[in-house]
Amino acid sequence: MAPRKPTRIKEDLNFKRIVDQQFDRAAAHLHAEPGLLDQIKCCNNIFSFTFPVRSGNGVRMVQGWRAEHSHHRRPLKGGIRYSLHVDADEVQALAALMTYKCAIVNVPFGGSKGAVKVDPRTTSVEELEAITRRYAFELCHKNFIGPGINVPAPDMGTGEREMAWIADTYTALHSTDVNAFACVTGKPVSQGGIQGRTEATGRGIFYGINEVLTNKSSLKHFGMKAGLGGKTFAVQGFGNVGFHAACIITAEGGAKLVSVGEWDGCVFNAKGIDPVALKNWQKLHGTILGFPGATSSKDKHAVLGVECDVLIPAALENQITLANVRRVKAKLVAEGANGPTTPGAEAALLRRGIHVLPDIWLNAGGVTVSYFEWVKNLSHMRFGRLAKQFQSSRESLSIEAMEGLTGQKLASAERDRMTAGPEEVDLVRSGLKGTMEDAWREILEEMLVSKKPKDARLASYVVAVRKVLASYERLGIFP
Repeated sequence: MAPRKPTRIKEDLNFKRIVDQQFDRAAAHLHAEPGLLDQIKCCNNIFSFTFPVRSGNGVRMVQGWRAEHSHHRRPLKGGIRYSLHVDADEVQALAALMTYKCAIVNVPFGGSKGAVKVDPRTTSVEELEAITRRYAFELCHKNFIGPGINVPAPDMGTGEREMAWIADTYTALHSTDVNAFACVTGKPVSQGGIQGRTEATGRGIFYGINEVLTNKSSLKHFGMKAGLGGKTFAVQGFGNVGFHAACIITAEGGAKLVSVGEWDGCVFNAKGIDPVALKNWQKLHGTILGFPGATSSKDKHAVLGVECDVLIPAALENQITLANVRRVKAKLVAEGANGPTTPGAEAALLRRGIHVLPDIWLNAGGVTVSYFEWVKNLSHMRFGRLAKQFQSSRESLSIEAMEGLTGQKLASAERDRMTAGPEEVDLVRSGLKGTMEDAWREILEEMLVSKKPKDARLASYVVAVRKVLASYERLGIFP
């Protein structure tokens, strides 16, 4: 008798329907007019277009999108993704997440998202520049970009370079707009960017996990020991988000990175992995596999099954599914990517006592610091410029007074450290840390407010949708 084939678990992996399902769960806990909830749920606009680009093989057509989910706040905000696997549903889902994400961290933006169907790893720099500039031109042509309209940012496959091309293109078309550089965030510091933006999402993940593991109420609810120090963690996805999260959690949190997964496999070392050394190896060899001192596996999902305290999926959506959720051995899943855990998989994790820190809060560091950059561009002033010298002088006077009273002098190095006024990056990090911590406390309060506690994702959505509802009420659009 022939052996039975394993039964394939059927699960809806359409990202847009998953996000809509999460919204519906939250809406059931809110007393609001159904029509208004439908208005918030739907994507207001999606601009889909194709354009020609000359390449080494002649002329090819490239497809692009820009979705505008909600106009309850202006401008709209959201990154631009470069990927061959992107489609209209994914862009709309990501735009909706941006609406809820901005609401959770109290950033006054509506949600948007963009994408171009291109593989940045196999496309020449010259062709990428042509694609990016033409994409920006199309957005300008349809009024889908502008400092007070819609402000893109980096996402998977894009970075400072692409944002600089977009800013330059927009400025050329709006040469009299003094705020033109506020049309996009995530730019190089030399071209209107802000210090701390590159690592903002990864740093926000660190601040979020650290707050969860130091907050007495959440520790009690999750049943975990306090602090990041000494804990182990694994990261799936070693791009901008995963790399910076790993570096900061290791250096500032005192945790040990034991495994990293990428598109072509994963590496493991129970004694710890140096994320900087691993990134250097990846740049040199084009892969993380073969990293000295670590065990390599070509199973790209093996990282999900590593035994550790915290698992950080920071790659793509739908990575932890019903098909592989049994592999997860972490005590806490901290979502660094957008939508890495399916609803069915999350329910299975919760039944096993494994809690999930949701993407719409945990990876909001990027949009938070993008907000700081946007404000900086509109004010035309570097953060800290007015206050640095004043604060330094005031601290010097305080120290001199204390030295006079005690008759003791501080060491010069300690004095310099205490009297140094804040740099821009210090203010950015302080603002990001406070934002992530305040948002978690709101989520936690919502989780524990009823006799039947909500999971962190449901609580996050309830908090977000409630704030969007309040914005509509302030606008007076609905009675």
